[in-house]
Amino acid sequence: MQPRPSRPLLRAPLRYGAAILAPALFLTACSSEDPQGSDNEASVQSPTGDSSAPTPSPEENSEPFTIAFGGDVMFEGILEPRLNDPATAMGPIAEQLSAADLTMVNLETAVTEGGTPAPGKQFVFRAPASALEALDAAGVDVASVANNHGLDYGADGLADTLANGEASPVELVGIGNNADEAYAPHVAEVNGQTVAMFGASDVLDDHLIAAWTATDTNPGLASSKNEMRQRLVTAVSEAAAEHDNVVVFLHWGLEGAHCPLPHAPGLADELVAAGATAVVGGHAHVLSPGGFMGDSYVHYGLGNFVFYNFNGPTAESGVLTLTFDEGSVTEADWAPAQIQNGVPVPYEGAAADQAHQTWVNMRAECGLPLTDSPA
Repeated sequence: MQPRPSRPLLRAPLRYGAAILAPALFLTACSSEDPQGSDNEASVQSPTGDSSAPTPSPEENSEPFTIAFGGDVMFEGILEPRLNDPATAMGPIAEQLSAADLTMVNLETAVTEGGTPAPGKQFVFRAPASALEALDAAGVDVASVANNHGLDYGADGLADTLANGEASPVELVGIGNNADEAYAPHVAEVNGQTVAMFGASDVLDDHLIAAWTATDTNPGLASSKNEMRQRLVTAVSEAAAEHDNVVVFLHWGLEGAHCPLPHAPGLADELVAAGATAVVGGHAHVLSPGGFMGDSYVHYGLGNFVFYNFNGPTAESGVLTLTFDEGSVTEADWAPAQIQNGVPVPYEGAAADQAHQTWVNMRAECGLPLTDSPA
């Protein structure tokens, strides 16, 4: 594996509505003030000694950057022994993940060794803190825990997940001690641009929505269910007004179905209209279509990623790498993989071409107006 490039500056999430002001804006504001009341233009001398208007300082140079996305990650069953060596737990896919400037996945598990299993759930997932070590070693920078397994081990498991996240270089989003935290993005700065990265769940059992959704006073997840959809859209709009790029990682879809649920395209439209540069996600355990919507990008389902399913459609996986530039996605690459022994192994040669074409064909099969390139 090639050494991972130095990580971009990662900023803390926007907590309690506090704004992160770009240094360039601060300097611009300061330079416009003249406490002496003098004429700023006259006070600036040219190299020849003549008085002239100041030459504006050049804006900070920025360059495009990449984010790699992977689907659902958990460490139950055959995955558990892999955590004995977190440095290699994610397998060969780590090379692709580490090649991007940033990497984001869905962490579909509580990060705890305690807690109480949620009542009435057939499947509950948890993993020790070494799961975050495994993500970090593979090059993952940000993980959304806003999904239908994030609170599988109750309030104690949630508290452990938050504490383990605080102690890890991997930033957790879509979860918090209250709604302000859960609906806050993680903000990263890379190549002179900022990107706000959200996590939210569009999938929760009806009897768990109230208990699992973060409120002003209770911990929980960010959700796009019911009235909380507007909370998410508003958060995206506010982030888009302040940052160069916005990513929303959604837990959405119907298990086993390649095509999105009927309401999903409308939700994607709403988020893009609010300023989302990219909307990606998973949950269905199978791949779903992805493509450009104008100069934004929408992917309806990245499938399983590090998961104990490794036969048939549930074994189809891959890495989506998007190139961002000042609020637009300029390039997209889907690199298909197949899950073997719980981890994704990249396809090669003709098999990779066939897997890629099968995925592209899903757009027409689902009747989605997504394209290969930006408008």
